[in-house]
Amino acid sequence: MDIVIYIINAIEILIYFYLVSATLYVFLFSTAGLFYRDKHKNDVSRERKFAVLIPGYKEDAVIVNVAKQALNQNYPKDKYEVIVIADSFEDSTLDALNKLPIRVVVVEFEISKKSKALNKCMSIIGDDYDVAFILDADNIMKEDVLHKINNAFDRGYLAVQGHRTAKNMDANFAILDAMSEEINNNIFRKGHRVLGLSSALIGSGMGLDYGLLKKTMATVDSVGEDKEVELKLLKQKYKIEYVSGALIYDEKTSKSDVFVNQRRRWIAAQLDYFRSHFLDGLKDLILTGNIDYFDKVLQMIQPPRILLTGILGIITGFSALLLIPVFSFLQPYFVPGFYCWLTLLVLTIISLIFSIPVRFYNRKTFWALMRVPHGFLLMILSLLRIKGATKKFLHTTHSHVDEKSEE
Repeated sequence: MDIVIYIINAIEILIYFYLVSATLYVFLFSTAGLFYRDKHKNDVSRERKFAVLIPGYKEDAVIVNVAKQALNQNYPKDKYEVIVIADSFEDSTLDALNKLPIRVVVVEFEISKKSKALNKCMSIIGDDYDVAFILDADNIMKEDVLHKINNAFDRGYLAVQGHRTAKNMDANFAILDAMSEEINNNIFRKGHRVLGLSSALIGSGMGLDYGLLKKTMATVDSVGEDKEVELKLLKQKYKIEYVSGALIYDEKTSKSDVFVNQRRRWIAAQLDYFRSHFLDGLKDLILTGNIDYFDKVLQMIQPPRILLTGILGIITGFSALLLIPVFSFLQPYFVPGFYCWLTLLVLTIISLIFSIPVRFYNRKTFWALMRVPHGFLLMILSLLRIKGATKKFLHTTHSHVDEKSEE
């Protein structure tokens, strides 16, 4: 019996220290995020030419409106071109797009991937651009986004992430998805920049030096192309800037099946990249002091915040039962006690409170939070279904075509 207890205790201690590291990581960067302030240069040396790349796969419902909105930048018209990369669009959609003052690049693949679409497009449009600014097919930019991204480039950065935020909050899951995005913005973008580390890229609302993106993307052929590009940039010690004031409105999912598909793809990609880059990241940290690259590798093994909170809540509740005399016979099987788990749970909740913008503190959010247990179960389901998620393209359908809302 003793050997069984030792094995259980050893497994529990490993789990505990993993959750301790995850909690402290989130707490550190969420606290740092409170001190974030956008930097700005009053006079820019030049206005760079932007290729606004909008890859889309069967996005007929939203792409025409998104393309129209992308033309509304208060940036010199001769300094940016909107380019829609059309994969599997209806003829009527292509006709509507071709009537706009934009460029349409039609692509077709046996297996569609965003990386393939971007690579094909850049091989066609040439190199007469300074910056590639990538949008998803549902993204709408505020009118000053290119101006603010150009300002960051003028401060010396070659990779800049804008502030992606919710376009719609018309359902409970959309509100939870929007909050999740803002939590990640605070932890992985604001908090990281405050402490001198790179912002995380999201895959859209991001600007990269055109030549650098073309060279880097040419080596990418994966579903999680944004993470692969990010890892390659950080390994080369490029610093990624974040501009919170550059608002890009993004459609949030209101359907549970779409939620599961998104998280399934994200989790699978992160685990793959952790396995393939951990040793390389550790070597770079030791030999060259590349903290940014190693930190990004560690991010890949961080549990989603809803999963972290849910697991800590369940374990804390169970460990509280052990304080009741009738369950005291189970105590030898558990090393960290109730107060150890409670501390982690409280720190995680504080981190989330720090990261959620004030505008979310309302009645609609309260009712949305009632769906958190459902969201937790969906995250578990995502974990159980990650096999093969990085081997094929999982399309997220978009349908929200309303114009952007204000912060």
